[in-house]
Amino acid sequence: MSKDEKDPSRFCDMSGHDNDVTTDLVRLMPRDLVFQMRFLGESHYLLQRYFQKFMEVEMAAAGVSRETHPMIQSFIETHAVLMRDFVFSGVSLSHQFRLEEIELLIGQRAELMRVDIWDQLRSHIEMAEKQFRAQLPSLPVQLSGWEKPKSAPGPR
Repeated sequence: MSKDEKDPSRFCDMSGHDNDVTTDLVRLMPRDLVFQMRFLGESHYLLQRYFQKFMEVEMAAAGVSRETHPMIQSFIETHAVLMRDFVFSGVSLSHQFRLEEIELLIGQRAELMRVDIWDQLRSHIEMAEKQFRAQLPSLPVQLSGWEKPKSAPGPR
């Protein structure tokens, strides 16, 4: 990697930054944008309930029940959510579609989709910048723990 490739400022030229990063992101979409499957709604409830029942049965077979462990329901509910999220995340990550594949599926170049994504990127970038600027006055106090330690006085 050359020195220029390692320079992070090449990604963030602040002189005319208002639309450049958004345009760059959209330009990279064919390579970097993926669409993932995502389960929503009742599917979350259904799989979570399945894992709750699964754990209750398995734990009862191992001698752990509400009678022997009155607070076990909280453990079961928490772990059912973790197991559900693990399953859905794994499935989502294994089913990713690139922009060209989506365009092929819908039978046209998705220029409107690209413009819509550009608009959303720009809007969210502006919101993030606005949020950061709003927090800027309190940052020096929040970052005081990150300051360079003051020099210890020399030996007397």
